[in-house]
Amino acid sequence: MKILLVEDEPGLVSVIVRGLTDAGMEVSVAADGATGLEMAVGHQFDLLILDVMLPGMNGIQLCKEIRKQDDNIAILMLTALSSTENVVTGLNAGADDYLAKPFKFAELEARIRTLVRRSKKGDSPKTVLSLAGLEVDTTSKTAKRDGKAISLTATEYRLLEYFMRHQNMVLSRIQILENVWDIDFNMGTNVVDVYVNYLRKKVDSAHQVKLLHTVFGMGYIMKEDGNEASN
Repeated sequence: MKILLVEDEPGLVSVIVRGLTDAGMEVSVAADGATGLEMAVGHQFDLLILDVMLPGMNGIQLCKEIRKQDDNIAILMLTALSSTENVVTGLNAGADDYLAKPFKFAELEARIRTLVRRSKKGDSPKTVLSLAGLEVDTTSKTAKRDGKAISLTATEYRLLEYFMRHQNMVLSRIQILENVWDIDFNMGTNVVDVYVNYLRKKVDSAHQVKLLHTVFGMGYIMKEDGNEASN
């Protein structure tokens, strides 16, 4: 497994490189965003680990630039800023996951393996998930409603696909966290609620028939009939 670590703290770099190397991974290092971008687009890596606070181009900017050229590479953000707002900013930039400093190395390794496993799942036959004019193409990772394309971030797409694969099922916030992000977020955050609101604006706001509903005290449900739920 080949990993690019973009981090400017020598002590942390040493710990991560030593630990990942001992775990059988090959690690390359860049100490600033510009160098990280050059290495990321010029070489083949299975996963990128990006610190948010970098000299020059920061990790958020770096992530956005990488995503312009590669939609598939797994990206894990390291940040000392773990508030919901900062997490959402990183995910919206194209990151697949985040890990707040300080962290335990075992958690870092587990998240790396989860992200790489998810990104390397084999291509499946083209499947289009449909509901009331909403279509999600799981091969091209695109969505449209009534023929009009919906622009989604990577995280928004994963959330929408999860809802579409579980139509008419009430999904708790914990279920969504575990299946969309593949990790256990701090339950004190409202990341799920934030992203559900993002989806509502893009999927439902321009349509009379609403599909994404809140089931109070339980979670959310994707269904055409909202009689048992409320927006």
